[in-house]
Amino acid sequence: MTPQTTQIQDLIQTIETLRGPEGCPWDRKQTLTSLTKYLSEETEELVDAIKKNNSQDICEELGDLFFILLFICQISREENRFTYEDMLGAINDKLIRRHPHVFAGLPAGDEESLRKQWERIKQDEKTEKK
Repeated sequence: MTPQTTQIQDLIQTIETLRGPEGCPWDRKQTLTSLTKYLSEETEELVDAIKKNNSQDICEELGDLFFILLFICQISREENRFTYEDMLGAINDKLIRRHPHVFAGLPAGDEESLRKQWERIKQDEKTEKK
């Protein structure tokens, strides 16, 4: 296991503890809807830190946003919507599908052709969902 994997698992365990019976009352009462406010706030704070090019603030705000994202995953897991593994597998599969020039040996082309390819694949995915 890599140190990053262990740290992510530690953070997930912390979130599970916060949401658990002996955890924090505020954390336990949060819902997907109640977290949208914090998701927006933390995203704006990260964008601001990036615009200021402040590495320390970027690191801190990225951590805050990552926490909120994992918190949303935890609530979704508790509600039997999906698991952390489901979410991670879905984004990994999507990235592989949308980068056939990297993972399927297709020619890369220029940035504009890659953007068009991305949009075409994205549209195909939406069509398949319907």
